[in-house]
Amino acid sequence: MIDRQSPLSIVRQCKLLGLSRAGLYRLRATPSVSKLDLMKRIDKLHMAYPYMGSRSIQDQLNRQGIAISRARVRTLMRIMGITAVYQKPRTTIPNRAHKIYPYLLRHRVVTRPNEVWCADITYIPMAKGFVYLVAVMDWASRKVLAWRVSNTMSTDACTDALEEAIARYGRPEIFNTDQGSQFTSDAFTGILKANSIQISMDGKGRWMDNVFIERLWRSVKYEHVYLYAYDTIAELRAGLRTYFDTFNQDRTHQGLARQTPNEVYFATELRKAA
Repeated sequence: MIDRQSPLSIVRQCKLLGLSRAGLYRLRATPSVSKLDLMKRIDKLHMAYPYMGSRSIQDQLNRQGIAISRARVRTLMRIMGITAVYQKPRTTIPNRAHKIYPYLLRHRVVTRPNEVWCADITYIPMAKGFVYLVAVMDWASRKVLAWRVSNTMSTDACTDALEEAIARYGRPEIFNTDQGSQFTSDAFTGILKANSIQISMDGKGRWMDNVFIERLWRSVKYEHVYLYAYDTIAELRAGLRTYFDTFNQDRTHQGLARQTPNEVYFATELRKAA
């Protein structure tokens, strides 16, 4: 309607057409994206490209047509408890008042169930909100021993999962986590000490130190969570219960010689009992 190549000025053309110049120069608004949708998009990018930091994730979102600042991306990543996978001063949200324990698994070949357990916590998107999922896994068999869903990144959910795993499966020789405040807390480490379990914590920025449970999160999200977008926590818990049962009982792993976690875990335990 407005011809910028016309000999008539823009002011004159607007006046003749009855248009406001302010409307002419106003940029078309970018469709708004909700906070929850942004978090889901960031989570998917993090799962697909775990090495991406806030700047790269901002670039990817901008390329998707989403106008977002790096500061906003950083804020949402902090809420979600995620960070890029590369050598940095910190990997999660630590508490400087808590003791950090050394990493005990460097160069160690783990071959037996209950030799090493590990735990981690991750963000889980839902249709109308988000929660956090914590899981305890046996390192050698990949068996998920216990898990909890919580609407906060609380220590209680972590200690509950740990106590259930010990009650059901005994105790490991070593327990490995990252340096997040939930795992360095006296409540969590106190349970490990009371059961004479050696405490191991990932090196700073070393995602590979807890790689098996990081792979579990990718499987849980792409194979289940992203597909269902649960409305309620009760529905999510029921769905995850089915997923983890299938993961333990039916899912074969190349790293386990095409056996399932239950087959590896219980076969070894039966040989020990015999």
